[in-house]
Amino acid sequence: MAKISLTLIQTFYHVARRGSFSAAARELNLSYQSAANHVRRLEQILKDKLIDSEQGAKQVTLTPRGRSLYNLLDPELDIMLERLTLLLENQRSTLRVGMPQAIFFFLFPRILAEFRDRHPDTEMSVFERDTVLAEMVKNGSLDVCLSERYFGDPVVPQRLLGTYRLSLVYPRSWGPPPAVDEVPDWARGRPFVTFEPGQTLRNHAMDFLGRGGAPAHPTISTSGSSSVKRCVEEGLGFAVIPTWCVGPDDTDVVSVKLTNLPEVRVYFGCAGYLRNNPAVQDLFEICRGRLVGEVLEEAVGEDAATASSLGAPAGAASYKK
Repeated sequence: MAKISLTLIQTFYHVARRGSFSAAARELNLSYQSAANHVRRLEQILKDKLIDSEQGAKQVTLTPRGRSLYNLLDPELDIMLERLTLLLENQRSTLRVGMPQAIFFFLFPRILAEFRDRHPDTEMSVFERDTVLAEMVKNGSLDVCLSERYFGDPVVPQRLLGTYRLSLVYPRSWGPPPAVDEVPDWARGRPFVTFEPGQTLRNHAMDFLGRGGAPAHPTISTSGSSSVKRCVEEGLGFAVIPTWCVGPDDTDVVSVKLTNLPEVRVYFGCAGYLRNNPAVQDLFEICRGRLVGEVLEEAVGEDAATASSLGAPAGAASYKK
């Protein structure tokens, strides 16, 4: 097969998405005839018709082969072009990684140190997010994400890193700790500090505290575990946060591991076309090596769907097929 230029692919993609040669031409700053010629040339290379267009018609129709090609490109092409633009602008390698604030604040610095040893010329750009990570990868704003959510999206393949427990945390001045199974009753009527609506850990905490028969009503909501913990230290209420957020030096608070709550899973995901990228593979391996055993518990009985989304068997340790 003759080499296919990115220009031809990009023109076809915009014609298919916009539904007309004229709309694609305006977006790409081409003439109508150039847009049409690009598609015709791609059809010649592929030896198959991609688009049906009647003389004088404003809209075009995709053939079965054209629809198949468009579905293959969407939205991966936008993600690749966004990353390519970034690389050309910076003229250096950049890896954009998103994760919840707690994972970055408490766990990621040690990972960054090892990654820099392996890739000293790569800039690591970190975004502290929770609810929008999948969309940020799909629109090209992120290359990699660490998340407590399983997206189930083939565009963002994910790999299970491990699991962790949540803990009840409250000011030491409140007295002795409750028994684990008594926490929902103990919490009723007390000021509750938690995460912003929609965040994964807020949902876990609200479900757990609602077991007492009455829904929990937060008095303070904030964006990350460090901020939640700070409010607890100041005596503003209790919280449910990752167990690894509380250390031996945190003498102002009491921590109770909630062993009756399901473990929280942590996933490593990336744009599909980057899963064999050396920097992405190294970052995955460092995350596994640094987090599992030190902070996260080894994942047992990994979901088959999670493994198959990467083209790898459960328990496999890399992104390579």
